[in-house]
Amino acid sequence: MSANHQTLLIVDADEASRTQLEALMRSAGYEAAAFPSQAEGLKFAQDAGVNLLLLSADIADIQCCNALAEIKGSASTAGIRVILLTRGGAAERARALELGADDVLSAPWEAAELLARVRVQLRQKSAIEQLQEKTRIADEGREVAQTAFQALAVTEKMTRDAFSLERGLKIGVSALFAIALLIAGMFLLFSRRATKETKRAYAVIAQLERGARRQDQLMAETRSARAVLQNSDPLEQKQHLQQQSEELRRKISGAESGEVTSLHKQLDETNSRLQRIVSETQTAEDVIRAYAPSVCLIHVSVSFLDRGSRRPLRYGGMTPEGEPLKDSDGNPVYMLDGRAPEVRADFFGTGFIVGDGRILTNHHVAQPWWKNEELSSVLAQGLDPAIAEMTAYFPSADAGFPVSISQISEEADLALIKGDLSVLKRPVLKLDPRKEAAVSGQPLISLGYATGLSAILARAGEQAVNEIVKVSGGDPKKIVDELVRRKLIRPLITQGHIGDVLPDKIVYDAQTTSGGSGGPLINRDGQVIGVTFGVVRGFGGSNFGVPIRYAEPLLKP
Repeated sequence: MSANHQTLLIVDADEASRTQLEALMRSAGYEAAAFPSQAEGLKFAQDAGVNLLLLSADIADIQCCNALAEIKGSASTAGIRVILLTRGGAAERARALELGADDVLSAPWEAAELLARVRVQLRQKSAIEQLQEKTRIADEGREVAQTAFQALAVTEKMTRDAFSLERGLKIGVSALFAIALLIAGMFLLFSRRATKETKRAYAVIAQLERGARRQDQLMAETRSARAVLQNSDPLEQKQHLQQQSEELRRKISGAESGEVTSLHKQLDETNSRLQRIVSETQTAEDVIRAYAPSVCLIHVSVSFLDRGSRRPLRYGGMTPEGEPLKDSDGNPVYMLDGRAPEVRADFFGTGFIVGDGRILTNHHVAQPWWKNEELSSVLAQGLDPAIAEMTAYFPSADAGFPVSISQISEEADLALIKGDLSVLKRPVLKLDPRKEAAVSGQPLISLGYATGLSAILARAGEQAVNEIVKVSGGDPKKIVDELVRRKLIRPLITQGHIGDVLPDKIVYDAQTTSGGSGGPLINRDGQVIGVTFGVVRGFGGSNFGVPIRYAEPLLKP
């Protein structure tokens, strides 16, 4: 695709900078539209076909977070590549990437480097679109192959009937054979694509069911999660700001007169952030004591049933070491017969107690295949996912509690699950469904099991992790059982602020990611105002919560 057919959107409040960017992009052969405000830019992006957005903004500005969330969170604009132009160093650039930007460039930027980054992002966008097109063609090919197979069977029957009725109709018979050969050719052409699609579907299952089985992979994920948790921990932030404040004081004492004003301003900003962290940390500690015992880890084990016979998908066999038998390509062998273990995929999420034996979570946690594009190829091959086991694990509990789906919301990504929790004496979380309970700019606390098992293991010592992984062999169920035995099940708590309150969602910046879905969002009054249901990307970013009022129909007696 040539540059002339690429449309770029520029959003920059500074007129001189905006004009410079527009001139640079046009000089490179791109079509460019420039706007001073993010609202105007977002409207243009939704109404027109835009390939890439150049957004100049301060990463500390909540409006910047909202803009990225709006772009990446909407189906109509999610494919737009975003390059953020901002001030700051590595920390600011890392934060921007967590918020959903595809690339970040610190000011002042060089024209040659910016153009190179634009080209890279456009190439990546084009590659993704080509892959999506190939997938669409493969789907169509499979349908044609199935149709061709049916038509071939009909044609063969017609040929036999034609012979029995009139042997002299040579022309008609020849024509039928010609049609049969043509259709057979079509079948051979598209059957390869259909076979590839089938293999791709089983490859998805293989990836899901063995996701936590590789011990080395689990250890790597745990170490990565530990590093991320250290950066998101309020205590770590507090220590960093204290060190920064002390460093600024030292600089002021030895600075020249021209630098003192600027340093004093930085010191005031640092102390203000430190004061806020100290205040919010106290609130967070109160919430942990009151609410954390009622926030559970939900483990959903999914099996796959043949749509016709309703028989579960099984391994073709097991090796003496307990590993699935594999084909010549190294993929596990699956079948519907035999006595080998069933194939299971494991998913984790969060829930919290809202009544007697009732737990509120997300629809996509209770039914992990709901709106799961990754599993679409599996469904297309005649397999239906089904819940084999669903278990809730609470902090300090001696065992997990079997639970099942009670209700699914028709309005939002919410579900109510239930189980016998009579032996578990835990408080019911207080809910505030009022619209005024969530106010833009106010502090917010998020509880959940973000990153699932990796984050729980990350908070254990290195020796404990090694022992757990070795004992469990990487099996998710055995890992959870060992975590329960060691009393290591407890939710992660992160702090942030409400960015925006929309009719159907709350936008906030408290860090979370996969696994944190279904967790409660608590306001400064200590009441649940929402339920986490979506993140833009990675561990962090602008995240989304379902307003708690959408749960009211599920909670009626």
